[in-house]
Amino acid sequence: MDGVLVCDKPAGPTSHDVVARVRRLAGQRRVGHAGTLDPPATGVLVVALGRATRLLPFLPLEPKRYTATVRFGTATDTLDAAGRPTATAPADQLDEAALRAALARFVGPQLQVPPMVSAVKVGGERLYAKARRGEQVDRRPRPVTVHALELRAFRPGPAPEATLEVRCSGGTYVRALADDLGRAAGTLAHLAALRRTGVGAFSEAAAATLPRLEAAAAAGTLAELLIDPAGAMAGVATRALDDGEAAALAVGRPLAPTGTGGPVAAIAPDGRLVAVIEDERGHARPRVVLA
Repeated sequence: MDGVLVCDKPAGPTSHDVVARVRRLAGQRRVGHAGTLDPPATGVLVVALGRATRLLPFLPLEPKRYTATVRFGTATDTLDAAGRPTATAPADQLDEAALRAALARFVGPQLQVPPMVSAVKVGGERLYAKARRGEQVDRRPRPVTVHALELRAFRPGPAPEATLEVRCSGGTYVRALADDLGRAAGTLAHLAALRRTGVGAFSEAAAATLPRLEAAAAAGTLAELLIDPAGAMAGVATRALDDGEAAALAVGRPLAPTGTGGPVAAIAPDGRLVAVIEDERGHARPRVVLA
């Protein structure tokens, strides 16, 4: 099977666990995912199978969209509900107006410090490995962009909770955003729950739960849930090929330039994705050839 599955990851398993499950259900080894979700998080996990794994660097995966629940008054060592509480602060003074004012400060390009419990490497080692040993190290802030941050619900009280809709760039840690938001609002906070509702062109409306994938595999219909390679690249610039161009690309030959900055999906007359091409040195050269 060659294509992309949009999976609805449940809380609990890691993204790698989901890939392992799909690998077993599909009966093939070439399976990979685009964009890790933490074990407590749910929602859209894009999984590629077969030759489509070669498309992972080129799939339309921006922006990321989330529904996040932020609980105020307590900070944790992981910045989310899975962690150990490290400090508390009064939060009953927080109201909706103050929260909206704090939210506005986090919209746009910014620098974000990755959490200690994250897969970012420092000194050749993942931060989470250092965190397990109780180490704290300096982390270099990384540029991210929060395109939109909207308040959907607010519950006041001694431990207020807010439900937020987040649209952001890849590499943005919503856990870190929750922690920073708490401090900006004059208290502390952590991420209580997170659901990813969309990744670029892939939305939760198209996502299949693991039980649905299990049932489809048992019925022999798992392939029907796949988005074919051309469909998976639908959010990327495309170039329609004639038969001669398709044959040339299939053997790695360059074409006339596309005049488009960035990768372009090259589509054969029969609708197949032949290759991903990109302009370089006066020609459109194949980055990945599938045909």
